[in-house]
Amino acid sequence: MTDKLTVSVLGTGIMGAAMARNLVRAGHTVRAWNRTRAKAEPLAADGVHVADTPAQAVQDSDVVLTILYDGSAALDAMREAAPALRAGTVWVQSTTVGIDGVAELAAFAREHGLVFYDAPVLGTRQPAEAGKLTVLAAGPAAGREQVAPVFDAVGARTVWAGEDGAEGGATRLKLVANSWVLAVTAAAGEALALSKALGVDPHSFFDIVAGGPLDMGYLRAKSDLLLDDRLTPPQFAVSTAAKDARLIVQAGAAGGVRLDVAEAAAARMERAAEQGHADEDMVAAYFASFDQQKSV
Repeated sequence: MTDKLTVSVLGTGIMGAAMARNLVRAGHTVRAWNRTRAKAEPLAADGVHVADTPAQAVQDSDVVLTILYDGSAALDAMREAAPALRAGTVWVQSTTVGIDGVAELAAFAREHGLVFYDAPVLGTRQPAEAGKLTVLAAGPAAGREQVAPVFDAVGARTVWAGEDGAEGGATRLKLVANSWVLAVTAAAGEALALSKALGVDPHSFFDIVAGGPLDMGYLRAKSDLLLDDRLTPPQFAVSTAAKDARLIVQAGAAGGVRLDVAEAAAARMERAAEQGHADEDMVAAYFASFDQQKSV
């Protein structure tokens, strides 16, 4: 089997566009589709074949990769693609969809004879563009040689979380990881908001934690985006963070645990989105600390 594949990428947002480019750079033939075609058009300059419909995108593909907003969007795209899907085609779903969502996608895969891999990714715009994502994957061991070139093209590391994608082992791991990311982001925003309210230079805060166990590269990276007013283009958008936070809260409830921090993070993200920050980096949840938008 050749390691050069025909890969269809459905969804060309922040992550999907970067993944499509890296797949081309790795020598694969890539066809891409996006609901708003204009967002996919720039990929043509990189050698990606832009399709008008999901069915056109998946025609004769070895691997279909979905990286859309949520589970409903992924399922809708695959339903549109269904007439052109061949039994035995590998489907890599990289959307953060939640536990119920991954079960629905797996059921669709079974109905159409697709080889299903649950494979959400960890990382934001910068590692996605560099092909340095962490791929969290679950799916049959027998087909991994076919998906390995795809994962190698988009990520620096693949972590296997089971042999049955339908169980959502990879999605479950992604939700745990994202719960930490959201908590840290919300805490960073609140610390910066409090420093503003108390007239404290935020750099004084950074200085007192520097080099110790409370210091964190992520804190500084996110704070810099806010303090330097570099919230667009987002590394990870407020609207997407709000969606993921709700999936985390739902997963916790289903498991019998109350996630107060995730609930609060979801509310902050949603409030920031309502204030007009939906398409900015998720650290813009900082503004949810104020009744109205204020300067940093």
